[in-house]
Amino acid sequence: MPDPLPDDLALPAHATAILDFWFDDGLALGWPTRDLSAQWFGASAALDRQIGQQFGPWVKQAQAGGLQDWERGDPDGGAMPGGIRGGARLALVILLDQFGRNMFRGKRQAFAGDARAQQLVGDALAQRLDAQLPWVAKVFMYMPLMHAEQAALQDDCVRYFTALANQAPPELQARMASHLDFARQHRDIITQFGRFPHRNAVLGRTSTAPERKFLKNGPRFGQ
Repeated sequence: MPDPLPDDLALPAHATAILDFWFDDGLALGWPTRDLSAQWFGASAALDRQIGQQFGPWVKQAQAGGLQDWERGDPDGGAMPGGIRGGARLALVILLDQFGRNMFRGKRQAFAGDARAQQLVGDALAQRLDAQLPWVAKVFMYMPLMHAEQAALQDDCVRYFTALANQAPPELQARMASHLDFARQHRDIITQFGRFPHRNAVLGRTSTAPERKFLKNGPRFGQ
């Protein structure tokens, strides 16, 4: 067992609640015991309301540029189970990249945290801070890259998920292969259009004729 953290390095209580809600026991075990796929990737109005009720104030703070003390990495960012550092930063990424999509599903504000989330992730990856993370945390640390409308970040996303698929233990191979497939789908859309057409309406962008054709049957990824 790692030594207890000093009080000034302890993970903020609200960050702990975010990580527990999103990952259950996954940070301690590497992957959650329960199947959380519906929570993570489904579109549930009930879950969206629950997230808004429990975490809405922190989502709004994060989108407004607050919670800057959560950005700090090792050693000041708080420890996750197993003594792994950077828990507050991971919780902030979840607020920006995941909970905002739940709270504001189908609205412009669903994407309001993307730029900050991508910056946080870019800084962490530049320092190779992802190397210490449990498998499930790596998936969601890379997820903001999948949501980026920049080709270079999409290429990075595919590269990181390819590494996950290659390195994961046998029991996680199928899950990682699925994440890699979605990473490639997102990259292919950005390669084709330079943006995600399903965001155009809520962001006030005019869709091109090829985009309108794509939107008839193309994926909307829950938005």
